[in-house]
Amino acid sequence: MARWLRSLGGALLLLDVAAALSFLHHRYEEMVQALFGVQSQCPYVTRIYSIGRSVEGRHLYVLEFSDYPGIHEPMEPEFKYVGNMHGNEVLGRELLLQLSEFLCEEYRRGNQRIIHLIHETRIHIMPSMNPDGYEVAAKQGPDSNGYLTGRNNANGVDLNRNFPDLNTFMYYSREINGPNHHIPLPDNWKSQVEPETLAVIQWISSYNFVLSANLHGGAVVANYPYDKSHDQRFRSHRRTINTPTPDDKLFQKLAKTYSYAHGWMHRGWNCGDYFADGITNGASWYSLSKGMQDFNYLYTNCFEITLELSCNKFPPEEDLERQWMANREALVAFIEEVHQGIKGMVTDENNNGIAGAVISVQGISHDITAGDVGDYFRLLLPGTYTVTASAEGYQPQTVTTTVGPAAPSLVHFQLKQDAVKKPPERKASGTRMNNKALQKKVVPRATRRGTQR
Repeated sequence: MARWLRSLGGALLLLDVAAALSFLHHRYEEMVQALFGVQSQCPYVTRIYSIGRSVEGRHLYVLEFSDYPGIHEPMEPEFKYVGNMHGNEVLGRELLLQLSEFLCEEYRRGNQRIIHLIHETRIHIMPSMNPDGYEVAAKQGPDSNGYLTGRNNANGVDLNRNFPDLNTFMYYSREINGPNHHIPLPDNWKSQVEPETLAVIQWISSYNFVLSANLHGGAVVANYPYDKSHDQRFRSHRRTINTPTPDDKLFQKLAKTYSYAHGWMHRGWNCGDYFADGITNGASWYSLSKGMQDFNYLYTNCFEITLELSCNKFPPEEDLERQWMANREALVAFIEEVHQGIKGMVTDENNNGIAGAVISVQGISHDITAGDVGDYFRLLLPGTYTVTASAEGYQPQTVTTTVGPAAPSLVHFQLKQDAVKKPPERKASGTRMNNKALQKKVVPRATRRGTQR
């Protein structure tokens, strides 16, 4: 009863504006109400959709922020946050609810930074990927919650060990000069994953996400790929080996963006462990197979990092406000990192977008592909790059471009049809666009060691 009265009192104090969420733990029904509450406060820039259901039938809800909700606007990047993958690691769930409320409220107040962010980015927020596990953990509460209680889904499976293992294929492909991106899934992959994992894989296959973070607990550090060590002889926590991606320096910069905007992550000493700058390569910490962040990088265009946000997996309610203040700027600053590098359109001689065109950067053995309408986004550090666009049936085109620190450089490609090999017949993408989307003027913009991720 006391909890209900506290919630009611907070709502009455802010009746006229988008009411700030109380700093309470939200069970599933309360989480859903909070999401729909934000949507009702900001109906013109938000949309709620479900990507599927958990084992026990709970919706995996996503709240989207955009000036055109439900529509991919060409040249506008897609970003996502995923929380509560482990059901008993709950801070990320609460932070994403607070972030949702914050974005809505600041948009309504005319905060130009937030308005610009929502108008120029399509932001997807999933507070809970494992609502079933959360309910198990929440029944015990923060005081008596065990280290593993509620961690797994209702089938007892760790969702961060449940994605197809593409690292092994990638390491082999590297030896034979095979594909370095969009590694194909094994034939029997659907029979090996849980409903929540399947829903996420289908989700990230349907949206051309550019940047992402998944939020965990049990340590305080920004962790970046690869999670799985190349040398699997060293699997223990005592023998680890750094396993960088071809985009290692970029991933370090992304991780530092979060750690240095965070209240104390960058200091390094947290939870009895030390991580320089508050960041770590995943495999250097300990090797993890079938994890979500490596899967994003190897199967899609998305660059994902893992944020470990609290020593206590289930912090008490009285600590939630302090944690929100420590993470608020970092959560916003990390979204802004999606606007760096290069982006543009890949079209044919008739200005039709070429879906799936491959974008290669000389010296970085990791390619990305254009989306359904031919737009692409390649995150890069400041510097000068030689970039090639290629597609089946077309002659490749190579350009040299310079990337600055403040905004993405616009690099468009127009490919000529190959006289020998004709391009494959294109299917309708089904992407909805309106006049605003087509004509939009693009303006440059400004755990402790041993914790199981």
